Amino acid sequence: MVNVENGHASSFTLQPEDRVVVAGHPVTLSCAVAGYHGIVLWTKDGLGLGVEKQLPGFPRYSIVGDHAAGEYSLRIEKAELIDDAVYECQATHAALRSQPARLTVLIPPDNPIISSGPIVSLKVGDSLNLTCRADNAKPAAVITWIRDGEPLKGATYIKRLLKDGKRESIISSLHIPPSEIENGQRIICRAKNAAVPEGREAEVTVDIQHPPLVNLTVEPQPVLEGSTVRFRCSAKANPAVSLYRWAKAGQLLRGVLGETYETVVDYTFFTEPVSCAVSNPLGSTNISRTVDVYFGPRLTSEPQSLSVDLGSSAIFNCAWTGNPSLTIVWMKRGSGVVLSNDNVMTLKAVAQEDAGKYVCRAVVPRVGAGEREVSLTVNGPPIISSTQMQHALQGKKGQIKCFIRSTPPPDRIAWSWKENVLESGTSGRYTVETVSMEEGVISTLTISNIVRADFQTIYNCTAWNSFGSDTEIIRLKEQEALSLAVVIGVAVGAGVAFVVVLATITVICCSRSQRNGKGEVSAKNDIRVEIVHKDHNGTQQTGEQTIKNVMIDRGEFDQDPVLKQLEVLKEEEKEYQHIKDPTNGYYSVRTFPDLRPAGNTATVGCPPDQRPNVKQRVPTGMSFSTLYTQLSAANRMYEYGQRFVLGNGSSSIELCEREYQRGSMSDSNSFLDNQCNSSVSSNSKQDSSVQFDEASKASASSHYSHSSSQNSDLTRPLQRRMQTHV
Repeated sequence: MVNVENGHASSFTLQPEDRVVVAGHPVTLSCAVAGYHGIVLWTKDGLGLGVEKQLPGFPRYSIVGDHAAGEYSLRIEKAELIDDAVYECQATHAALRSQPARLTVLIPPDNPIISSGPIVSLKVGDSLNLTCRADNAKPAAVITWIRDGEPLKGATYIKRLLKDGKRESIISSLHIPPSEIENGQRIICRAKNAAVPEGREAEVTVDIQHPPLVNLTVEPQPVLEGSTVRFRCSAKANPAVSLYRWAKAGQLLRGVLGETYETVVDYTFFTEPVSCAVSNPLGSTNISRTVDVYFGPRLTSEPQSLSVDLGSSAIFNCAWTGNPSLTIVWMKRGSGVVLSNDNVMTLKAVAQEDAGKYVCRAVVPRVGAGEREVSLTVNGPPIISSTQMQHALQGKKGQIKCFIRSTPPPDRIAWSWKENVLESGTSGRYTVETVSMEEGVISTLTISNIVRADFQTIYNCTAWNSFGSDTEIIRLKEQEALSLAVVIGVAVGAGVAFVVVLATITVICCSRSQRNGKGEVSAKNDIRVEIVHKDHNGTQQTGEQTIKNVMIDRGEFDQDPVLKQLEVLKEEEKEYQHIKDPTNGYYSVRTFPDLRPAGNTATVGCPPDQRPNVKQRVPTGMSFSTLYTQLSAANRMYEYGQRFVLGNGSSSIELCEREYQRGSMSDSNSFLDNQCNSSVSSNSKQDSSVQFDEASKASASSHYSHSSSQNSDLTRPLQRRMQTHV
């Protein structure tokens, strides 16, 4: 605002502004008028205060500044609540009025007061109810409840305006449930407003009588089994603790006193907790803890060996416990294939090659491992595993070996060639001998004075049991005789090699004797060679090789292939050692049905002496349809009256022959696998030279009619059944 006085322009160069002051502090409201030398008047809520420097009736008010320079500021000392008003600066001669300025006076609250303080006594289970009030504040105070440095929530507030219309009082109530109250706690009521930002406080101390509050700790954790740990039982109680009592799995630990318990832990501490009971006059509190003990696998459910029929399911159960979490691995002995990682392993529709030893292994990483072995016995038809090409010298005695594994044991084993059938005993140049072993049965056909025609003959080895039958076709191959020079050279070379090996063994034995103080000699009979195959026919070939090893020991088997197999053994043994520890994490996991060997179709077109060892169902050179005619001659060797079942005017052998004629050229593996097996039954042993006549046929026909309900379905293939122990 500008006005003209005595020809000079007058205006405010400085006008008062809104101010805030805390009661008891000074404050100045500024005012300056340029070009003015008249009277300046300050007003308060519209009422004039006066024009003199010291305003009468307002001893704390004064007008300050250089009047010659037009300065007329209002200063208030020790501001009070009555100074809270609206002020103006007026230049009356120039008719100038400044903008109004609001002076706000802040009043801090009185010191807060907590009812029932400074100590609040409670009984156990009682709630805590506190009330805090802060009066005479402008603006109204804000109350905050604090416990252990943390604000408490849930308080309620009531405000009340005082008679002067400017100050206010506030009351706050706080409720604390019993579960949140502890003895000796300090609870603070803090009241603050803009006049006292830091606030003003009042506090109370809670005194609660209660049973012990207990905390049980275990150190160190985790620990290995056999390590020492310390249990500490920390308790708070009012009145004080009067008794400590320790127990493990509910059994009192006698002689253990005080708040600590030190002991050596084993695996039981992982599942059996240690408890600490603390008592005082108001009651007792019990708390327990287990220990994180690292321990190796411990068996909780022993697996059982099983004997099942072919095609049924085998269920093994093997439960372990260990810490940290363990890994369970089911696998077949001698195989690196993981069959299951669960406690339960189920083998569905078991085949004969599934028989053997199975291992349930549990591994606790970096702690230990354990395993259990069970046996699976599969009842099924015999399985013949024999070398299909065997050797003999012309003019010498020759032998053909037939290796049979069967569970239950075979009822009959018969050799057939050309028009001949022989089960046991001797007939002309031919002798059949059968030897039972733990791994199976060896049937040997011995031929004296081998002639050229014997190398052109196909020999058929057939075995039966109550589940079915199996047949193997074997040929003889002429073995060339070594010349005298070659024999002498081999003998000399073997002698030199023997001397070198003997010298090496002597040096090694002497060296060990010096280190150990005594020598150890391994007899030849102590050396055992075990050949483990890991292909799909692993179980079957293992039994075969075991039998072959026995034959090697007896000098009855060609040793050259075995020596080659020993070289393979070294490499396979390394692989087996590699999978013995499942913690390596490199098991190849596949579903169990994948382990079944697939049919071999790679032999079509191969020469007979170059084909792999795969069953071939080919005719023996003997016409089964003419077998009865030949058996009617004077040299009958076996009576089949109760062994070959006749039906619809045809013998089972004739049915087999027709089946072969229909399908053998496309799939030789099907020969004798289907209807042939179901048509043959076994009775008691007969002499090796019994006539087969028409009466026998009639007897067989009668037998067939008696059992037709079980054997008449010639279109349903029978499954092979066997038992194999590895």
